[in-house]
Amino acid sequence: MNSEVYSHGHHPSVTQAHATRTLADSGAYLIGHLRPGMDVLDVGCGPGSITADLARAVAPGTVTGLDRSPEVVAEAAGLAADLPNVRFQTGNVYDLDFPDESFDLVHAHQVLHHLADPVAALREMRRVARPGGLVAVRDADYAAMSWYPRLPELDEWMELYQRIARGNGAEPDAGRRLLGWAQDAGFQDVEVSSSNWLYATDERRRAHSESWAARVLHSAFADQALERGLADRDDLERISAGWLAWGRAPEATFLMPSTEILARP
Repeated sequence: MNSEVYSHGHHPSVTQAHATRTLADSGAYLIGHLRPGMDVLDVGCGPGSITADLARAVAPGTVTGLDRSPEVVAEAAGLAADLPNVRFQTGNVYDLDFPDESFDLVHAHQVLHHLADPVAALREMRRVARPGGLVAVRDADYAAMSWYPRLPELDEWMELYQRIARGNGAEPDAGRRLLGWAQDAGFQDVEVSSSNWLYATDERRRAHSESWAARVLHSAFADQALERGLADRDDLERISAGWLAWGRAPEATFLMPSTEILARP
């Protein structure tokens, strides 16, 4: 994982959006399985907002948040500074620095669609899960996303995103593949569900459109598009403006579906 390229990068436009995620809006499928005293590993924890919610849910159990970026780990530790049962560290999902059967729950949210070998990652997550425990994964499916109005600039964005992600060896349409990946990783007991993020209020439209308008110009997404000759600066300016135009439309909606799995080792 450490040698792979993260399509989004860690520009503030990315991490600030990720820090708004909660267990309620990103892990509802998991809530009924959480118990006080569980030991939890949150793989690819990012700025740690979901990790902190997990820590509150399983206290006095311990939660370890793991991410490859030292800067993001530091941000997460600051966010959760008031929680005594959570800690954060850097690490590699392909080579987790924990003994076998260390955790009751191993969780990864929106991680596998950034990886070149998601099956290997799932095998490693399975290794550190205890018998009777769970591996819980939620990933988006970019090709299944839909929006209205259907602005051509957002169509350009989707095509560009797919090309960047696949150029990194990743699979942006991961959601539909989670069950098969889990089976390939050796899981036989897998429960599958799905849920959506919907951006259809003034506040959510504004946040989503402004985040992507900035990412298209300033994040690693922009750098990769330019360095690989997939777009020029005028293209990115046009796509960014399209995002802002979409966000201003009072009738605008954006639906982002994700697939979820609960896999038992």
